[in-house]
Amino acid sequence: MGKFEHSQDRARELIGELGDGIRKALPGRALQWIETGAALGALRTGGKVAGKVVRRHPVLAGAAIAGVGLLWFAARQRAKRRAQAPLEGQATRIEAQRMQPRAPAEVEPGELPEG
Repeated sequence: MGKFEHSQDRARELIGELGDGIRKALPGRALQWIETGAALGALRTGGKVAGKVVRRHPVLAGAAIAGVGLLWFAARQRAKRRAQAPLEGQATRIEAQRMQPRAPAEVEPGELPEG
């Protein structure tokens, strides 16, 4: 068993070194494409698993969808209420006061008033 375990460890080390070498050798865009491909693969696998769960437990799936719908509706209503709520802050009311009438300015005939 000792030789077998040693060979497994050595294989893991070689695979790790190979992966590091590939990451260093590939340009940034190619690495992005690989990561995107991995993400798409994970998404596809997750979709298959979700489909199986829905087929096996349709009531549970329906309840989950209804719960998500209720949460969406509650969040939408809360956002509407916040948009229509008055702004928080302090306001000071200023009372209107009557102004004292001004004395008319004296203008000589033939002159234009300033202003």
